Amino acid sequence: MSKTNIPAAPEGYSTVNPFIITEEAEAVIAFISDVFGGVEVEEAKTYDTDGLILHSEMKIGNSMVAVADKKPDWPATPSLLQVYVDDVESVLEKAQKRGAIVITKPTDFLGALFARVKDTQGNLWWIYQYTGEVDWAEASDDADGADSWEPTKEAIYIHDTLLEAMRGLKK
Repeated sequence: MSKTNIPAAPEGYSTVNPFIITEEAEAVIAFISDVFGGVEVEEAKTYDTDGLILHSEMKIGNSMVAVADKKPDWPATPSLLQVYVDDVESVLEKAQKRGAIVITKPTDFLGALFARVKDTQGNLWWIYQYTGEVDWAEASDDADGADSWEPTKEAIYIHDTLLEAMRGLKK
């Protein structure tokens, strides 16, 4: 079996870069800027003949997120994104000021302080503040090493808020 080489991404891009196609792309661009300190790559913004944003790019930390307007005959496709931040609480405050709804309150979970928000366009943001290394074997095994893991109240809360949020994405 031969090894497949993945070509290097150009400078400023990760190997995988999310693309958000949404109603009111400008609102999502402002959300990313205000909440996560994202910086718009001005020269990348392209408008289609109908005046809608065909392509834009936002730099968040070491990642690039593309954003475009949904066409009227395209289905709604909410995005689900994971972002690491230095301070979950301040990010949630900024998100709420931009109209986001907190889906999962900050919860200590597997080496992170974890929260979720839904922005005004229906995108779900998984927000993590890294707090330490995770011992996956310890997290999934009981004291005897048997695979009989029982979920913690935090895991149940995180699970249940996701199920509720996903049901709410239906239009």
